[in-house]
Amino acid sequence: MWYFSWILGLLLACSLGILHILRFEAQETFEKEHVPLDPVTRLFTKDVMMTRLREKVENSRRNGFPFSMIAVSLEDFNRQHQLLDYESDTVLRNVVDYLKEEIREGVDIAARMNQQVLLIVLPGASLKRAETTAAQFRNHIMTDIKAPRDLTIDVTVGVVTYAGENAGFPATETVNDLIRQTCNQIHAC
Repeated sequence: MWYFSWILGLLLACSLGILHILRFEAQETFEKEHVPLDPVTRLFTKDVMMTRLREKVENSRRNGFPFSMIAVSLEDFNRQHQLLDYESDTVLRNVVDYLKEEIREGVDIAARMNQQVLLIVLPGASLKRAETTAAQFRNHIMTDIKAPRDLTIDVTVGVVTYAGENAGFPATETVNDLIRQTCNQIHAC
């Protein structure tokens, strides 16, 4: 009869261990799925993007896998046209909706870096491909995105490619350097 108690105790210990592991896995999944998003655009925040970029740089240094970044600036659209907040947010949402359709879901990473600047990371993209994509984004946004009062949306794009140390990039190049290079092209950030 004592062996039933022993087996019951062993089963209880195993089930508590399994519950602990399941709880830990559920917490990890929750943290991965519940990343803070920008409330207006529903894109990643700047902090999340900085973390993801560090991962991309480290990955590229390790295996030479390149990535490109495209910065899209709406050229201080809100201040130039003295739009109300909701009008400016509508324009921004329309731009983001278009970009979400064009980027590869689950592969490319998009974030709102500040009021009017969006940053898109294209893993595996060459500089030429990123420049072509950026030009398409710019042309479509300027010609097809509707703005209040039939205003035109001035868009500037900047492109930077990072291919790790194997492609001649210095090991000291940081995420901040990459963002600075991209932002210098659009005179923003």
